[in-house]
Amino acid sequence: MDVQPDKQNIDKLFSNTTYYIDFYQRQYKWTDEPVKRLLDDVFYKFNEEFKKYKDLGLPLDQVISKYSWYYLNTYVTNFVDGKLYVVDGQQRLTTLTLILIKLKHLANHFNCQLEGWISQKIVGLSGYKTDFWMNHEVHKASMQGLFDGIPIDQIETNTGLTAENLVSNYVVVSSRLENELADLHRLESFIFYFMHRLVLINLNVEQTDVPMVFEVINDRGVKLKPYEILKGKLLGQISKEELEGLKLNELWEKQVSSINSYDEDEIDKFFIYFLKAKFSDTIGEGRRYDKDYHRAIFSENKLNLDHNPQEVKRFLQNDFKYFTNLYSKILGYYNDDSLNNGFSHVYFNNLTEMNMQFLLMLSSCVLNDPQENDKIKTIAYEVDRLFCLLQLQRSYGSNAFTVAIYKLSASIRGKDISAIRPAFDNTLLELLTEARGVPAILPLSYGFFKETGIELDKRFKRYFFARIEKFIADNTKLNVKHSLYDLVQNTGSVNGFHIEHILADNDDNLQIFGGDEDKFKSERNRLGGLLLLKGRDNISSNNETYKKKLKSYANTLYWNETLREDSYKSKLDFTEMINEYKLNFRPMNEFGQVELEERHKLLYDMMTHIWS
Repeated sequence: MDVQPDKQNIDKLFSNTTYYIDFYQRQYKWTDEPVKRLLDDVFYKFNEEFKKYKDLGLPLDQVISKYSWYYLNTYVTNFVDGKLYVVDGQQRLTTLTLILIKLKHLANHFNCQLEGWISQKIVGLSGYKTDFWMNHEVHKASMQGLFDGIPIDQIETNTGLTAENLVSNYVVVSSRLENELADLHRLESFIFYFMHRLVLINLNVEQTDVPMVFEVINDRGVKLKPYEILKGKLLGQISKEELEGLKLNELWEKQVSSINSYDEDEIDKFFIYFLKAKFSDTIGEGRRYDKDYHRAIFSENKLNLDHNPQEVKRFLQNDFKYFTNLYSKILGYYNDDSLNNGFSHVYFNNLTEMNMQFLLMLSSCVLNDPQENDKIKTIAYEVDRLFCLLQLQRSYGSNAFTVAIYKLSASIRGKDISAIRPAFDNTLLELLTEARGVPAILPLSYGFFKETGIELDKRFKRYFFARIEKFIADNTKLNVKHSLYDLVQNTGSVNGFHIEHILADNDDNLQIFGGDEDKFKSERNRLGGLLLLKGRDNISSNNETYKKKLKSYANTLYWNETLREDSYKSKLDFTEMINEYKLNFRPMNEFGQVELEERHKLLYDMMTHIWS
């Protein structure tokens, strides 16, 4: 590798070279904290030296020569086709430019004769035109506004994050320099110090070495994310002419921006899911991509992207574009609680945190898959069904479930949609058999469900009753009274939803079970003996007799109201649902062992339709 180090002070750094921002570089992402740290470093050293030499009575340039120099780190450049690109260090170089702009304005304020010198370090002739040495071409209007001294609130920042941070960080720089440089002598001393005694090392590297250098050198303050490093290593293999002609940088930024709009750095999650979906058959193999997936891509080279510009171009224009669009599409459904878009189960899996659906969908779909929408719907439904039927039959174990998901991924990878249901059914039966210790013949068995109740995870219990609520609402042509999100996620003491026992823990109810305390506790804890109630309803009815509780169930959730007689009066849609699905609904003015078993069995019957 040919690396050419060059020691430079600010005066030399910004003298006759235009620095272009390479496609490798992220935007100007420094926030106030790294800017403040840089200013702290610079002024700490300056203040020490200024105090030591301020009374020498010599010309400033002679005094400053006695100051110790201060090292500001390294920046890396790459010379291509007559242009010098900043590969690493633009965060720092941009911040130094903001300091120079403020020094220019302070010099003007104090009528300092050094203003012209400072201006030449910010802008200058580059060929036939005048340009900023730090050439943020897209954000030139923001730079020009700062340079011209336009009021901050009038400077354009609509070109993106770089423009926003240029302006906000200039405010930080401006405030600090105004406080530190309150008189002409101190200002001029700092200007000479800043120009002559602050030193950076420039490393100019060959084009072929840029991806490697970019990976191992990071800007101070904001560590590069894996996807940012991956971008450099992929795009660094392609000539700038092809990058511009094929608009590959624009393609990358568009896809990344679309996915990251849902959550910061979501694109890293995409790559991890994508690699696991395509190349991991077991949980152990999947772990290889959990941390340094951007390195595994090249060390394993399963995508054939190492030193292969032709394949990189093909990958970006095809697989990367298609699967990021697919992932973004799934994310949209994952966050959509409208429930009427045909993809509701993708959202249901969000409520139960079943994120492994992303892995399975990416695994099942092939490039430009004509079955894409149907596969998304089918897999989302099957993941929800698998998870819920395991929970409801007391057969869910997180480790066994995760292991099974990877096996599922391998079995449906690139397969026709017809392979999905059999693969999930086999997995369900295997997990039921393993958990219960007896052969499972059917996906859902009342014997496995009979004792299920309070021991379930709190969120899952809320989710279960939310799905029961939706089933009743959908089949009686009613709207759910509360969003599924509120039913599952909202747990506040006032407006949140909580699980309550129908039978309070008291002597009267104990006698219903012949005084058998163990039987009483196990029975009242079954799902048939539980309800989902809103905070105040829950608190107000918790220790009442059943008859008093029954009154409080009015105007709550549909499932709760079906205990009451008035829920059955002139309700034609309700009657039609009962008849269509052969459901044993009836009002219950008393509640004991028989009624609890009926309600539990009724939940089971609805389950067979919800998770058929």
